[in-house]
Amino acid sequence: MLNHADTIAAIATPSGNGGVGIIRISGTLVLDIASKLLSKPLSPRTAIYSPFLDENGEIIDSGIAIYFPAPHSYTGESILELQGHGGAVVLDMLLRRVLALGAIQARAGEFTERAFLNSKLDLAQAEAVADLISSSTEQSVRSAQKSMQGVFSQQIQSLVKELIALRVYVEAAIDFVDEEIDFLSDGLIERRLKALLTQIEQIQTTAQQGRLLRDGMTIVLAGKPNAGKSSLLNFLAGHDAAIVTEIAGTTRDVLRERIQLDGMPLHIIDTAGLRDSDNVVEQEGIRRARAEMVKADKILLLIDVRESEIETAALLATLPANVEVIRVYNKIDLLTRLPAIESTTNGIAIYVSIKTGAGLELLTTHLKQSVGFNASVENVFIARRRHLEALNAGHEFVEQALSQLQNALAGELVAEDLRQAQHCLSEITGEFTSDDLLGEIFSNFCIGK
Repeated sequence: MLNHADTIAAIATPSGNGGVGIIRISGTLVLDIASKLLSKPLSPRTAIYSPFLDENGEIIDSGIAIYFPAPHSYTGESILELQGHGGAVVLDMLLRRVLALGAIQARAGEFTERAFLNSKLDLAQAEAVADLISSSTEQSVRSAQKSMQGVFSQQIQSLVKELIALRVYVEAAIDFVDEEIDFLSDGLIERRLKALLTQIEQIQTTAQQGRLLRDGMTIVLAGKPNAGKSSLLNFLAGHDAAIVTEIAGTTRDVLRERIQLDGMPLHIIDTAGLRDSDNVVEQEGIRRARAEMVKADKILLLIDVRESEIETAALLATLPANVEVIRVYNKIDLLTRLPAIESTTNGIAIYVSIKTGAGLELLTTHLKQSVGFNASVENVFIARRRHLEALNAGHEFVEQALSQLQNALAGELVAEDLRQAQHCLSEITGEFTSDDLLGEIFSNFCIGK
């Protein structure tokens, strides 16, 4: 962590040439820098048009300057925003002038980090800023906006408030153990713990939707040559992303497509056909295919419906054991078989014809249902994997507290489990957060944000 007393500056617009380029400056030296850089005085929250001057008084560029005095700014510090022309060279010249006047180059995410440290945003809201910038679907944009507005944070704060109240009640019961009334066995704490578990579970469901909107799901298409993997990729992508021929082994490398399925992002990976081969190139393609399978959320195993169950079982045995495999039996049009979805001892089997489109709606519907995605859910906020892990941990501690209460009336253990649950949930908003976690989160932001 650098010294947050420094004044920082960075180009806030993307690299390259554009109509407008923005440089953002935050810190105590803002007014001093402005007095040397601009030809006009600043007024709070008022746009002025001024030349931007170098050390010799020569004009670097001309544009708009806006001053936001502390604490009423994005970072909570004084901010100066310079809006000039978007040429890469002119922006670089202007930034070098600002740095020469005492500012230092901002790190990735440092403006938002300062907003968090100055209590302008909590950590979940800060993360939502980066998620909004990187959103790939309209629904994920709206969900990121909800997180930025504090929808997620307010729900977490409600949970923490109830945990604190329960801790106070339990610890009071421990302190007054000699009283005639046994507060631990009067049923009130048990009812409140059960209600708290229900509330956490509801937030977990919504957070899972938000995580899917942010991260999507990675699906690997696997199977023998000519089973229909590339045809399925083209169907899901909506265009000819992969070459499809009658020649076995056409796909020899990993093909990636990012698509939307009713608002849910999907990372589809087409791979080389799985078979024994003497071809060095094809062998490398198969090796890469297996490497992708290990990292996938799900594997769609494409199978020619005419293939024997013995051959299918042998192929299944070669796939990663820890990744869910959905068997997709293709080419049912050749057997005049109807599309269907079946649950078997080996998992889900879906019968389709990629050529005619029969059964493909069953496949896409199952993909969404299998991860609990519901495009119609309202008030979905964006969420990250770490948020889900914190919610899961908090849920486990509350469950453990309930068990301690029901089985042993162990007030001290109940109080400790509730304290641990509070700690887990508070990590989401940043009330309890390590510097290492902060560094990891903000390092993934873009420069100037």
